[in-house]
Amino acid sequence: LKFVFGPSAVPALDLVDQRSVTRMRSPSGRILYQVLGSSGKLYTCYSSCHFCTCPAFGFSVLQKSESLLCKHILAVYLSQAMGACQELAVSEEQLTNILLAEEEDEG
Repeated sequence: LKFVFGPSAVPALDLVDQRSVTRMRSPSGRILYQVLGSSGKLYTCYSSCHFCTCPAFGFSVLQKSESLLCKHILAVYLSQAMGACQELAVSEEQLTNILLAEEEDEG
């Protein structure tokens, strides 16, 4: 994994081991992931469009094109493959509030 994903591999595996990935599903079937980062901050990840709200994703992936993904997205993919995601059913309103809170943090 480290050969393919570089320095994100080991921290991502640590996040999986700590069961830091939560899959949130609304009644309509919308899904997003929240990952509790090593700093204690929650990051929202969208595996369907390969996006994370963490600063490393914005800088290393989007601005510099130095990496394909951050450790949080890799942790989501690994958790999916291993069946290690925590599952949480949320209402449409709760999911909308999570998405709006992320937008406010960025703006």
